[in-house]
Order: sequence, then structure tokens, then C-alpha cells
Amino acid sequence: MTWNKKVRQIHRWLAVAFTVTVIAATVALAQEEPAVWVSYLPLLPLALLMFTGLNLFALPYSGRWRRRRGAAHQK
Repeated sequence: MTWNKKVRQIHRWLAVAFTVTVIAATVALAQEEPAVWVSYLPLLPLALLMFTGLNLFALPYSGRWRRRRGAAHQK
């Protein structure tokens, strides 16, 4: 499995984890005496989603940059 495919797979599983933590936090905060710290649980998967998403966003641009750089070295 290539690096790009691993990042995509991690990103997908992080999206599932984020969804589950948001649902769990919503249910926990709907209780009569909610534990406020539960509302911070989705932040970790969200931060990891941001980093993997930025990586996936930059992949096409970095590929173009590498191709241009490789062509310049071959001349």
C-alpha cells in the first residue's frame, strides 16, 4: 500500500471516529447533569482530520511540483 492510500484510509477512519465522538458528546450533553469535558472529545479526531485533509489537498500540487522539478533536472 502506498503512502497516499494509507493517508486516505486513515482519513476515512478518522471521519468515522469524529462522527462517533460528536454523537456521543451530543448524547452526553443532553443528560440532566452533563459533563462539560465530553464536549472536547471530538477535537482530537477533528485536528487529525485537518492534518490528513491538508495533506490530501496538497497531493496534486506537490505532484505537479515534483514533475516540474524532475523535468528541470533532466535538461
